[in-house]
Amino acid sequence: MGGGSPDGPEVWRCGPVGACFLMPPRLLTLVAVIVCGAPLGYLAWQLAAGQLDPDPAKYLMQGTGSWALRGLVLVLCAAPFARHGWRGLLRFRRMLGVAVFAYASVHLLLFAQVFVGWDAEVLMEELKERPYVLVGFAAWVLFLPLALTSTDAARRRLGRRWRLLHRLVYPAAVLAWLHIYWLARSDVSESLVYGALFIVLLGWRLRRWQMG
Repeated sequence: MGGGSPDGPEVWRCGPVGACFLMPPRLLTLVAVIVCGAPLGYLAWQLAAGQLDPDPAKYLMQGTGSWALRGLVLVLCAAPFARHGWRGLLRFRRMLGVAVFAYASVHLLLFAQVFVGWDAEVLMEELKERPYVLVGFAAWVLFLPLALTSTDAARRRLGRRWRLLHRLVYPAAVLAWLHIYWLARSDVSESLVYGALFIVLLGWRLRRWQMG
């Protein structure tokens, strides 16, 4: 990723071979926002077009949850990819993180609306009786301070503590994986794929820490 004036074109290096293209930073950011919001927009279009029968609520919950996990994988990929010359994801890591929180929040809101009915007593029963609900909610709780401190102002205010705080993404990833694994029940193939990805990505970080 090259330099350039704030309003002028910049070189975005796409990979270790040096492939790049020129695009104004603001346009590049707009494209990234559109890409992050496209899955949610498509789900909304499907709902408006009546294409989510017979259980639209379940489909929307699964869709928003799946896209939150995919975004989380991309967030965790940003650092190792950057180490090998692929810096594109690193530029948008915080934006991807906010998108992950947004999809996870919609996922949680749908659960609260459809399955809990905003009843605190029912919610407590769900948390006690269904461990996948408990770990999923715990993952969202860990994502919350990360989203609230995703701005440059928060990073400056927190200083070195900002990095420590944002390491919460790692236990959040583990909890998110447990959520889909326990929810899958009989068919755990998809959850095992995510589990393998998280093991590789978190293992890479652990090795980096051990190497200093």
